[in-house]
Amino acid sequence: MGQGGSDRGRRAHIAGAAAEEIAIRAYLDRGYTLAETRWRCPHGEIDLILRNGAQVIFAEVKSSATRDKAAARITAGQMQRVMASASIFLDGEPQGQLTDVRLDVVLVWGVGEVEILENAYGHG
Repeated sequence: MGQGGSDRGRRAHIAGAAAEEIAIRAYLDRGYTLAETRWRCPHGEIDLILRNGAQVIFAEVKSSATRDKAAARITAGQMQRVMASASIFLDGEPQGQLTDVRLDVVLVWGVGEVEILENAYGHG
C-alpha cells in the first residue's frame, strides 16, 4: 500500500481514539467508571468497558461526519463479536454470566457531538 493508504489509516486511528475519548467523557460525566479500553480477546475487541455500580457496560464507539453516518457503521457481525467478547470478559467477573450487563453503542459525530444508545444490542 502506498503512503496515501497509511496516512488514511493513521487519520482513522487518531479519529477513533478522539471519538473514544469523547465517549469516555460522556460516561464519566454520568458517574460511570472506566474499567477497560480496547479490551481484546480471541473474538475481537471491545472499545470501552465501564461500570455503573454492579452493572458492566460494553460500549462500541462509532464515529463519522454525521449521526446517521456513524449509526450506519454498526453491523450485525460487529454486534455478534462484541457479544461473544463480552461473554469471555464476564467469565472473569464475580457473578460470571449472571452479571448485570448492558451493551451500548456510542455515536460520535461533528465537532464532539455524542449520543449513547443504551442497550442498543439487547441481550438475553
